[in-house]
Amino acid sequence: MVILSHNREKCIGCNYCVELAFDRWRMSKKDGKVTLIEGVEKKGMYTARVSDEEYEANVKAAQACPMNIIQVKKI
Repeated sequence: MVILSHNREKCIGCNYCVELAFDRWRMSKKDGKVTLIEGVEKKGMYTARVSDEEYEANVKAAQACPMNIIQVKKI
C-alpha cells in the first residue's frame, strides 16, 4: 500500500506529475492546478491510498515537482 499526499493550493500547474503518473493525476481546466485522482481533502491536503504498482511512477512525479508538494509513502 502507498499513500500519496498533495498540497494542491501551492500547485503551479507545471504538469510533470501528470506526464509521469497519468493514472493518478489530472490538470483541472477550472484553475490550471493538478488534481489527485481519488484524493480526499483534509485541512488543505489531498490524500489517496494506492497500490504498490503505482509507487515508482509517483516517486518520479514527486521528484519532478518543482514546488515539492507531493509526498509518497510506502506503508
